[in-house]
Amino acid sequence: MSLKKSPYFGSLMMLCAALLFSTGGLLCKFIPWSPLAINGVRSLFSTVVFVIYLRATHHKLKINRTICFGALCMTGATTLFIVANKMTTAANAIILQYTAPVWIILFMALWFHIRPTKRDIMTCVIVFAGISCFFLDSLGSGNWMGNLIAVLSGVFYGMLFLLNQFPEGDSISSMVFGQIISAVLMTPTVVQENVFTPQVLIAVFFLGFFQVGIAYLCLSIGTKYTHPVSASLITGIEPILNPIWVAIFWGETITSLSMIGAAIVIIAVLVYNVLSLFGEPRPSVKESSIPTISQ
Repeated sequence: MSLKKSPYFGSLMMLCAALLFSTGGLLCKFIPWSPLAINGVRSLFSTVVFVIYLRATHHKLKINRTICFGALCMTGATTLFIVANKMTTAANAIILQYTAPVWIILFMALWFHIRPTKRDIMTCVIVFAGISCFFLDSLGSGNWMGNLIAVLSGVFYGMLFLLNQFPEGDSISSMVFGQIISAVLMTPTVVQENVFTPQVLIAVFFLGFFQVGIAYLCLSIGTKYTHPVSASLITGIEPILNPIWVAIFWGETITSLSMIGAAIVIIAVLVYNVLSLFGEPRPSVKESSIPTISQ
């Protein structure tokens, strides 16, 4: 029996994606470069992965306003996430980016005048309560700016998913152009760095080739073979594992109040995803809906 025919193939792909995504915080803390230099060089390696995928699948790049805006959102999400990891804890950065579904709900209400459901409103209230725990906790530590940047990363991440629902959108094209933008604009800043040990270079290579490139491809493949509920639950381990790796290898800890906020956000988003998938089917954006998101 081939691997793709296995009932566990899709779940395995989703698990690989979540595991690779979860190493982002650890590697960002390890690499002693500026956030722009890290994101620029890792984008070079991730672009290589996407180009190999495009050639192997004969997928043609598309270009239009939606894809260009999606590329900018991709650049914003990845860049701000790395900046946040340098300015606050890895746990805060990933959990606050994980609030993307809430921003999608708000965007749909503001841009398309689509009234949110009671479940949408309840989820927003609960998630914002969790976010408030992070900011209350950061007032004394000085991490509030890093937390704010992490939230903005989640905003861009949410817009990226929303834009890909439009008929003229193409997620792979937006990813490729987004990585090219990051590589062209940010790679030159690496000349300001002075630490190029083999360990650092290997970490940057892994961050780009595997943590971004291979991870996104695993996610793309896995969603084709995995039930949406399983996909949501499996990828939900990323914001849990991310701070665990940093705590084990970097000694970074999360305070009790931030831990409470993390639990509130993760549980609220997972429950929202599961209830949405089991509830009434919702049409695409052009038919006035709010897509369900799982990172």
